[in-house]
Amino acid sequence: MVSPDRNQSGAVIFILLGFSDYPDLKVPLFLLFLMIYVVTVLGNLGMIVIIRINLKLHTPMYFFLSHLSFVDFCYSTGVTPKLLENLVVEDRKISFGNCITQYFFTATSVLTEAFLLAVMAYDRFMAICNPLLYMVNMSQKRCTLLVTGAYTWGIASSLIFTYSLIILSFCGTNIINNFVCEYSVILSASCSDRHISEMILFILANFNVLSTLLTILTSYILIFVTIIKMHSASGRYKAFSTCASHLTAISIFYGTLLFLYCVPNSKSSWLIIKVTSVFYTMVIPMLNPLIYSLRNNDVKEAVRKIMDSKIFSS
Repeated sequence: MVSPDRNQSGAVIFILLGFSDYPDLKVPLFLLFLMIYVVTVLGNLGMIVIIRINLKLHTPMYFFLSHLSFVDFCYSTGVTPKLLENLVVEDRKISFGNCITQYFFTATSVLTEAFLLAVMAYDRFMAICNPLLYMVNMSQKRCTLLVTGAYTWGIASSLIFTYSLIILSFCGTNIINNFVCEYSVILSASCSDRHISEMILFILANFNVLSTLLTILTSYILIFVTIIKMHSASGRYKAFSTCASHLTAISIFYGTLLFLYCVPNSKSSWLIIKVTSVFYTMVIPMLNPLIYSLRNNDVKEAVRKIMDSKIFSS
């Protein structure tokens, strides 16, 4: 039973400790995170612009990649500005409403990214295992439906998670030993019964992880079987190269998340948790456009053409 006046008081405050344990590193960390954020913004928005203006990149794979870049931009923007602010100011308080809002946007971004990665794995499966019917099976309408589904499920899941936090009661000042409002730490700060919220987290989080991983693993198992059956060495190399960037992004994304949730919540491991959180909230959104641009000849060619046109026009 939730109290009717739960969370109505402005006295409910969260304090994001962030990296306050390391005051001597404030300036270096601020400059480092600011540089990462600038590279993230330029890389992801640049990727979107390049894909939009280059007709050669108007294919399903790059359509999905442009949305992945958009989600990465939103993800980093939902976390980094507050982290930079907390490194500058002494007051690290954040209201209950702002904390929940930050959580909603970051959760929406990470859930949507997980399903986009699964959609991109399905796209690679269709391209390699059914190349003759690829453009028919991956029509513009189907691609739009797949992306819409990823966003819709990401938002719906995030709303469920957020609602399961809002129904709880919170009392006074609550310490969050991290730089971001994350589900488990918000949940642990509640002073009411958390059983329902914990069940929602367990069921929905496991469903999201298992469904996306199952889609990715099934797609790539079928892809590898198809590639092994190819007689042409150049054909096998081309097929592997089209999957390399996506496999790298998947490995970093899921590897980091699985590592983060395997770290015990002990005092000695909080630094590891914070560093890992930095990696998946800031570094991964920065790395994704670099991974896809450096390992993809079409993107590199498009960038070269843009640079050449600017040089000659000037």
